[in-house]
Amino acid sequence: MASSNAVSKQLAPIRACTVSRDVQNFDLLIEDMEVELGESWGDLTFAGAMKYFDQPDARSLEFIAIALDDDDADNMALVEAVIQRASSLGIRVLLIAEELGPIVLHRLLRMGASDFVPYPLPEGALHDAIQRLRQPMIDPSMLQNQRQSVGSSTNYGTVYAVHPLAGGVGATTFAVNLAWEIASAGKSAPSVCLLDFDLQTGSVSTYLDLARTEKVYELLSNTAVMDRDFFMNTLQTFNDKLKVLTAAADMLPLDLITPDDIERIVNMARANFDVVVIDMPGTVVQWTETVLNEADCYYAMMELDMRSAQNALRLIRALKAEDLPLSKLHYVLNRSPKFTDLSGKARAKRMAESLDIEFELMLPDGTAQVTHANDHGLPLAEIAPKNPLLKDIRKLAQQIAADVKTEARAAA
Repeated sequence: MASSNAVSKQLAPIRACTVSRDVQNFDLLIEDMEVELGESWGDLTFAGAMKYFDQPDARSLEFIAIALDDDDADNMALVEAVIQRASSLGIRVLLIAEELGPIVLHRLLRMGASDFVPYPLPEGALHDAIQRLRQPMIDPSMLQNQRQSVGSSTNYGTVYAVHPLAGGVGATTFAVNLAWEIASAGKSAPSVCLLDFDLQTGSVSTYLDLARTEKVYELLSNTAVMDRDFFMNTLQTFNDKLKVLTAAADMLPLDLITPDDIERIVNMARANFDVVVIDMPGTVVQWTETVLNEADCYYAMMELDMRSAQNALRLIRALKAEDLPLSKLHYVLNRSPKFTDLSGKARAKRMAESLDIEFELMLPDGTAQVTHANDHGLPLAEIAPKNPLLKDIRKLAQQIAADVKTEARAAA
C-alpha cells in the first residue's frame, strides 16, 4: 500500500486514493484496493486530500474512495469540502460507509459523490463499484437499444401505477396480486417487474416474504451510474416468475430520489420487462408527476368513505392546477357494496357523481383472507384461490396479458 507521504513519489502513476480519518480502521478496504489497483493507489487524510488536489499529480486520479464510520460525525464539513473539490476536478467519488444513516449518505451523494458501498465490504462490491465508476453515464434514450442487444422485444413495456387515496385502502394488496396474476397468466405470460416506490412504509417485501437489502439503497442513490446488470442484480425473484424491487431496509427521506432518478428506473424496467407495476406512496411527491407521465394507466385506489372522497378531490384539483393528464387516472373502489346492497350502491353512485368520475373497477371485500395471505408473505392465489377479490384482479390481469400479446404480435 502506498502511504500518504509517498503518494507523489510512486513510480507507478497514482490512479486512486483512499481518504479517511485513518485507513487502518478499514482493513478490508486496504486489501481490496491492493487487489484492484496493486501499487497504483495511495491513502490520504481529509486535510491531506485538500492539499493534494492542488498538486498536478491529482489530475491523473480516476477516483477517490472516502471511507467513513459513525466516528466521523465531526468531520462532515471537511468531508463535504473534499467531495465538492474532487467533483470540481472531474474526479469520481466513491463512498465507503459503515453505520452512517441514510440522511447523511443522501446529503453526501447529492453533493457530488458518485457511488456508495457499505462497509464491511461484501465480496466483489468494490470491484463492481469501480467498474460502474469507469462507465459513462447511462442515457435513458439508449435503454431501448440495450433491450434489443439482449434479444428482447423492441417495444417498451406497459406501466401500471397504483396510488392509495387513503391509508389502508388496499393499494399494495392490489399491486402485488395484479403483478403476480399477470406473471402467472399461462405459459406465455408477460415478463413482469414490480417496483415498490413507497420509500418509508413500503410493504411489498412483507407481502411476498422477500428480504430488504442494501442493494436497493445503492440503486436509488446512484441511478446515474445504473446499467442493466446493476438494475437486474438489485431485483429479487418471487417464485421464479415475478421480479421485484423492494423498498430499502431503512426508512428513507421522500426526496432521496428525484424525478430524473425515477425516470431512469422506470425506463430501465420498461426496457427489460413487458409489464411494470408500481406501488406508489400515498403522499404526493415531486416525482409523482414523473410516474403519472410514464404510466399507461394510473390506478387511484379508494373506499366508500369521506376521507377517500376528499382526498380524491384534492388530487384532482392538484392535477388540474399543474395541467397534468387526468385521463390516465383510473378510479378503483375497493370493498365495494355487495350485489344485494342497494343502499351501498346508491352511495357509490352519488360519490362518483359528486367527484365527476367513474369507477373503472369495483372490487369486493377480500375478507380476512387478504390479511392472512399478506401476513404469510404469499399472493392470494396461493392462500385463497376462490377469493372474490382475487377473481376480479385475475380478470384484469388476464386482460392486460392478452393486450401485451396482441401488441407483441402487431409489432412482429
